[in-house]
Formats: sequence, C-alpha cells, structure tokens
Amino acid sequence: MYLSRLDNEVIFKKAFTDKLVFTQFVKDVTGINIKVGKIETEKQFKPKIGYIDFAYDIFAESTDNRVIIEIQRVKYDYNFDRFLHYHNMAIAELQKSTYDYKVKQTIYTIVVLTASADIEDKEGGTVKKDILISDVNPHDLEGNIVGAYGHKLIFLNPNFKTTKTPPAIKDWFDLISESIENPDNPKINLKKRAIKKAAKLIESDNITPEERRVAKIAAATEETRKFLERQVKVETNLETAQKMLAEGFEVEMISKITGLDVETINQLEME
Repeated sequence: MYLSRLDNEVIFKKAFTDKLVFTQFVKDVTGINIKVGKIETEKQFKPKIGYIDFAYDIFAESTDNRVIIEIQRVKYDYNFDRFLHYHNMAIAELQKSTYDYKVKQTIYTIVVLTASADIEDKEGGTVKKDILISDVNPHDLEGNIVGAYGHKLIFLNPNFKTTKTPPAIKDWFDLISESIENPDNPKINLKKRAIKKAAKLIESDNITPEERRVAKIAAATEETRKFLERQVKVETNLETAQKMLAEGFEVEMISKITGLDVETINQLEME
C-alpha cells in the first residue's frame, strides 16, 4: 500500500466524496447519522451572498432536508475569520423568504487543516489544538446553553492530536497525517470500513492518469501560493528591520524579532 497525499485537494476530494467515507467521517466528527444523496464539490452559492464569493470543497444535504454538511480542506491561509464568514454566509443563504425567518436546516461546517503551520488567534497567539468547535447557541448568565440554532463550525487539526483526541476522530487524523508523512507504510485503522475504503481510494495504483495530472497542477498552484506568501513575509520583515535600524536597535535584537540573518541586516545598514 502506498497512499497519495490527503493534503492535495484532488486526492482529498476523491476520498471524502465517497458516500461511505463521507457519512462515517461526519458521524465521527458530529455524532450525526446522515443519509445523503448527491455529494458536490466546489459548491458555490448562486447568486453569491453579499460581497463574499467562495466555494466549499465538499457539500452535501441530508435526504430528509434537515442537515447540511460542508467540508473545507485547508493547506494555506489559516484564518479563523475567513471560515466564520463562510459559515455565516451558508446560514444566510438558507433564508429564502423575508416573511419566514425560521431556518429549518442545521449547518455543520468542518474545516480540515492539513498543513503543519500554526494558526493564530485574534491576539496573535499560537493555537495548537486538535479540535475547536464554535456554535451560535446562546447561553444564560450561569453558562447554561440554550439549543436555539444548532449550527456548528468545527476545526480539525491532525498535527496536534493528543491522547485525549476521541478515538473515532483520531482514526481520521492518522489517515491524513500518515498519507503525508508515512505513505509507504501507513499506521492506520484498517478495521474501520470507511478508513479502509478511503485508503483504497487514494492508493497510488488507484489514482488515474487524469487525477494524477490534476493533482500535480493543484500541488504546483499551492507551492506557488506559498512562495508568494513567503516573499511578502520577507519583504515585510525587511521593512521592519530597516525601521528598527533607524530607531537604533541592536542587530542581534532585530535578527531575533524579524527572523532575518545578521548578514542581511548588516547589508541593510550599509545601504
């Protein structure tokens, strides 16, 4: 068995749009037994909501029209605000009539963070958590939650699994991380049917030439994006270093704060 990488959008969609894989993953993450008809990819709302135009990697509605599940695989731009906007716009899209404000479906947005980079909170602090759940239900002054809405935004980060990570979710974390870090000898729970099915779908021998071609294009696109982000960061650090030099900071201190090497900072000082 040699697994293709689940941090690639083409491979991720191939695995998680399978009905067995999708429904078991949703059950393990949300606790909901869901039956779905069509599982869509690159789901967009037409017309778009306000000024926000985006696409969900994977989207499905339950056959009883009670639950909507949206899954987003993320390898870049770890931004809490962005996914809050997506989640809220999906809720807003359900409001079909100005005369009836009752939202009859419950939306679960699941964000799978597949890169090893840290995510930051609003104060710039590093967040290293395996599972984060945000809901919109109100609570009273004693902290008791009232289940008025039910909608949830769930962040999953396989990079930070712990001994307290629920076993059912850990199985999926292992599948994702092993496909990236140990694809030729993955340590995954093949006793779980959905995990076994997902692993089979993304085995290298089961990737078609067309899927392989598109996956390479997707990987190249993400590498280009990462390169551009690094360039912006370097340019920002250079500007910071120049300002600190002008203020009289020591080179060693500037290097520690900006991450630039001493030689680069000395060169700025000479310019």
